[in-house]
Formats: sequence, C-alpha cells, structure tokens
Amino acid sequence: MRKTVLVPVSKLFCDAHIARDGSEVEATSSLKLGKDTWHLCLEHDVSFGRYLCDALGAPSEDEVTQADPEPVPVVEPVSEPEPEPEAVPVVESDPEPVRSVMIAGEVPGYDWEDAREAVRNLGYEVVGRADETTCLLILGEGGDRNGTKLRDASERNIPVMDVRKPGRFKSAVRSGELVGGDLLPDPAKMDRPGMSERERNRAVRAWARENGYAVPAKGRIPMHVRHGFELAHRDVSEGKVAAA
Repeated sequence: MRKTVLVPVSKLFCDAHIARDGSEVEATSSLKLGKDTWHLCLEHDVSFGRYLCDALGAPSEDEVTQADPEPVPVVEPVSEPEPEPEAVPVVESDPEPVRSVMIAGEVPGYDWEDAREAVRNLGYEVVGRADETTCLLILGEGGDRNGTKLRDASERNIPVMDVRKPGRFKSAVRSGELVGGDLLPDPAKMDRPGMSERERNRAVRAWARENGYAVPAKGRIPMHVRHGFELAHRDVSEGKVAAA
C-alpha cells in the first residue's frame, strides 16, 4: 500500500516585486548589506547589480602573484687572452725636396714680389743662388746684368726661360708650366764707357732687390751693397771670386 506524505515547501519571493505591485515572483538570489537581506528575482538581480556597479564600480578580483624564480647563475668558461700582434715599425721615407727657381731681372707686367709669389703658387721655391734643387732660371729685363745667377745657370746646366717678351711669363703662369729651352745670354759689362751714375744706381738697385738686399728707391745706396754688386759682376777671367 503506497502512502502519500505531504511535506511543506517554503518559497522565497522577490522583495522588489512585492514592494512594487504585491506580485509573487520566485526569488533566485539574495542581496545582503550589513544585517539586512533582500531576496531578488533574476530580473531585479540584474538591474540592482548594474546599479551597484555604476555607483560603486566593479568589484576587484584578488590577483594571485607568484614570485619569480631565482635566476640560476651561469658559469662562463674563462678564455685566455689572445696575444697582441707585434707592432710593425713604419719606415718613413724622406720627403722629396721642393724644386727651386732663380729669377734674374724684372719680369714685364709684374713687380718684384708679385712675380716671385706667382712662382711660389706653382709649387716652386725662389732662391738667390742655385743649388741641387734649382731647375730653371727665369730671365727678365736686365737679367743679363746679374752675372752671379748667369754663371750659376751655366755651371749647373740649368735651363733658361726668357720672359722679356711681354705676356710670356703670364701665359706660363696661367698654364701652370714653367718651361726652359731659351739661350743663356752672356753677362753684360756694367762699367761700360759712357754709363751715367743714374744708370749705374738703377742697375745696382735692381741687382740688390734680386739678391735680397734692402735698398731705398731713392737716395744713397749703402756701401756694402755696392761692394757686393761689384764682386758679383767682376770678370771671372781676372781670377776674382764672384759673390751673391
């Protein structure tokens, strides 16, 4: 014989529905604040949950952090230092000497310093006496009166570039080449008969400037300059030594 037993079942209804219209809707969750508890249906559970999130913000979740494992030391093998290569001595060669040029007389169209500066700009040194580096004699107006430089050119077989023709020196400077091949004149005799004192002084001053003496353009010429001029222009056949 089967016996039926009735067991009372209690239900919880949504407090929000009861407060609003008295309807009984089964509660699915509870909201507890302090000592008070409210039972809510699914609808009010969602709506009250959104309200609380907007007002208080989303609840934070506890983050579980794990400590990083301690690094395991890596023992690297110690390598022996490589021997330094032996230094190779550098043998520096002596620089080639700069070629030099002598200038005898006045270069047409150039003053004394400008002519020498033009030669230096081409890579030459300007010297008063020839040496092993001298490769050219530039012969200007009155250059035949400089017996010292003419004798140096003759004894060392130095080529001559005659620039007494106007424009010859300027063209050579523009082309960047100083080329010899002209005839070497005989030294002019400075004590020729009928030579005036003014002509002689002009010749002495020109010779002095070419050989590095400081002489005034006018006035008395120092005695040591005149003496050097006379020694430079003495005839070698007389057995006298020519000096610069």
